[in-house]
Amino acid sequence: MKWLLAILLLSSRGMAQDTTLFIGNQQTTLPEVFVRNHFDYQKLLKQIQNDTTFYKAFKNLRILNYTSLNHIQMVNKKGLVQASLQSKTKQLRKNGCRTMQILDEQVTGDMYNKQGAFNYLTAQLYASLFFTNGQICGESTVIAGLKPTVSDKKGIDKHKEQLKMLFFNPGKKISGIPFIGDKLDVYDAHAQKLYNYKLDYVQYKGTPCYLFSILPKEDLGVFKQNGVVVDEMNTWFDSQTLTVLARTYRLSYKAGVYDFDVSMEVEMDKVGNLVVPVLLRYKGNWDVLFKKREIGLFTATLFGFSNE
Repeated sequence: MKWLLAILLLSSRGMAQDTTLFIGNQQTTLPEVFVRNHFDYQKLLKQIQNDTTFYKAFKNLRILNYTSLNHIQMVNKKGLVQASLQSKTKQLRKNGCRTMQILDEQVTGDMYNKQGAFNYLTAQLYASLFFTNGQICGESTVIAGLKPTVSDKKGIDKHKEQLKMLFFNPGKKISGIPFIGDKLDVYDAHAQKLYNYKLDYVQYKGTPCYLFSILPKEDLGVFKQNGVVVDEMNTWFDSQTLTVLARTYRLSYKAGVYDFDVSMEVEMDKVGNLVVPVLLRYKGNWDVLFKKREIGLFTATLFGFSNE
């Protein structure tokens, strides 16, 4: 029945106009065929807003064998490379534990300090996502009931956790960031005055998907413009499972004591019954209080997945 709906929706897109509705206070643009066929789009939008499959996909990496091609660059304001890392690594999972082999590595500049740790917060974030230091055991992919928090962290560890929360939950409130924490929530009543929301039905690499997009409204005055953090966000959800298949977004903000401009592109694939990231591209420009500005780019390409 779902596949029949998919065929009907896709075949109708070329003949129907989009319809803009107010769902609560949220102005959302929908394909007219959704409305005409009494599609339960309100329930779908609620599921999309509460999505956890993006975070879950990265947790799934913890229980798989895979190979990763890693490319990290730190550049200055003129775009000149200050430090870089290019490597090929292999994660090994055995008896409930994971380790990592470095198959090849080339490093330039001050990527590492004298103790062998990363000098840059951007590289530390990358390492926390894709690198394994030593042996790690007893991990779980269960995310039900987990609520990210920074209340138990301080200093650089707090900044790293906030950065990961921004990475995994773009458009969700993050506590502990002065002047901006509440503005990151793109679904609350204030945000609905700033953004347009659009739901569409498309094909993504041959798979029928719901495409959910968020863009700032075009007629914002200067004061409202100061409240915009999400410059654009697009997420492709598998129409059968509602798992995230891909996401692109750009976030930016200037708060005087700090500013950032971050863009991300993530593609997913299935390994058996598990969804995992297979390509990630990131570009970030950060200036955090008491830390030097970081302009970093990284690309991760993951392949060769297998179970333990």
